[in-house]
Amino acid sequence: MATNPSSPVIVDRSGVIPVPPPVARWRGMVAALLAAVTALAIAELVSGLIKNTTPPIISVGEYVIDHTPVAVKEFAIREFGTNDKPILILGTFVLLLVFALIIGFLAARRLWIGVAGIIGFGLIGMATAAGRPNAELRAVLPSLLGTVFALCVFLFLMRGTLRRSPATTPSDSPMPPGLDRRRFLVGAAVVTAAAAIAGGAGRALQRRFNVNAAREAITLPAPTSPAAATPAGAALGVVGISPFMTSNDDFYRVDTALVAPQVAPDDWALTITGMVDHELRFSYQDLLRRDLVERDITLVCISNEVGGPYAGNARWLGVPLAELLDEAGVHPEADQLVSRSVDGWTAGTPTAVVRDGRDALVAIGMNGEPLPVNHGFPARLVVPGVYGYNSATKWVTELELTTFGAYDAYWASRGYAKEGPLKTLTRIDTPRGLARVPAGRLAIGGVAWAIHRGIGQVEVQIDDGPWQPARLGATANDDTWRQWVLDWDATSGSHTITARSTDGHGERQTEERTPPLPGGASGWHSIVVLVT
Repeated sequence: MATNPSSPVIVDRSGVIPVPPPVARWRGMVAALLAAVTALAIAELVSGLIKNTTPPIISVGEYVIDHTPVAVKEFAIREFGTNDKPILILGTFVLLLVFALIIGFLAARRLWIGVAGIIGFGLIGMATAAGRPNAELRAVLPSLLGTVFALCVFLFLMRGTLRRSPATTPSDSPMPPGLDRRRFLVGAAVVTAAAAIAGGAGRALQRRFNVNAAREAITLPAPTSPAAATPAGAALGVVGISPFMTSNDDFYRVDTALVAPQVAPDDWALTITGMVDHELRFSYQDLLRRDLVERDITLVCISNEVGGPYAGNARWLGVPLAELLDEAGVHPEADQLVSRSVDGWTAGTPTAVVRDGRDALVAIGMNGEPLPVNHGFPARLVVPGVYGYNSATKWVTELELTTFGAYDAYWASRGYAKEGPLKTLTRIDTPRGLARVPAGRLAIGGVAWAIHRGIGQVEVQIDDGPWQPARLGATANDDTWRQWVLDWDATSGSHTITARSTDGHGERQTEERTPPLPGGASGWHSIVVLVT
């Protein structure tokens, strides 16, 4: 360091002020913020230009999902439901902006801090993109090019910010060129506009890779074995009870994909590998040409709490999974079927379960149309009687026969039970908990399920009174939920309503309350209503 006798300011040999003025700080923060926005915008544009590439905000977000403690994931699903993914993306974006502001503030004192921060975040984006399953070299391009442009923007806007101002510079001392206030603001405005255009163009270009057009062009063949007609009494006609059939739009979605994979049916294939006599490969057209079956099956998510919403009943069209496995020739010791999604997610299903005669399917249709993209198009697994976390793989692309001792699937490696038979549960849909209802005749109703065992009885208790049998809706098979209703003469006051079921084998639903982890929630559903 040297002291300039003409000024009280301490400078180094290049004229950098170690303690920058306030204007340098806000310039640094604005520059870093716009650099971050530029990086994201360029990444969106590159992802729109190059197929099978992902913006860093998505790849980083999915990395966060994979490495978040299970308790945090369960909290997010419980508190935010199907909004957990948009909230994660928004949270990632906000954290990036906060990070940019911090490094911009620090860069006003040491420029290299800003440069290192931008490069560091770019490396994180590239690493998470490269670490995705089946990632190719081009996967790093959005983060790489976004980082390059971000550095250019940052260095341009910071030009001259760390140099001595004319007020503290002797007249005979050379001063490097920099941006005055007006030019800085103009430059910032131009960068903002360019980033907005690049980001918008990228989003528009990404729609080129959307598979909805290919999906809509598919005509599903008629099933060789159609589902039994829905009995007339399956829907009890009570307002507030979940419909017997859940529409595609209302069917729950819980998975680890921030963005639903866009898999063109012409590019898709299903392979059967591992402990088999013959490894097989099936194209989408191969499945369409096979004898298809249609079945009504209720699916339930492992994250479903007692009384929770993550269950749905639909009519599925697909190929019997057991037929495909039999063609491959499963080795007797292969007790686990590992199914893999195109995004690398895995589920482990007991091999015996999918070969015991139940209607386990490689499904390609849902409620009379090709699978929606959010529900696994082109194909997914549907296995009645098993929680979705170890059976209902969406965007499925590989089936590997192995053993439970040799491999832990996604959720099993995070502490969930390796085998997940569905528990019997009863849900009260109407009235809602803490609802205010008028005195008089009131319908208490909901749905109950004991998939692959069937529901034999539902009982309802009001306060500490006797258990009363509810009226059950009709059902065509044991793989779907059943509606139920009890008419109650409600009297004024606060009342507790509890419901429980007995399955088709005569086993009553347990009262013991357990959380979803590790093997699914259990317990009787109770609500409190206020009768006025």
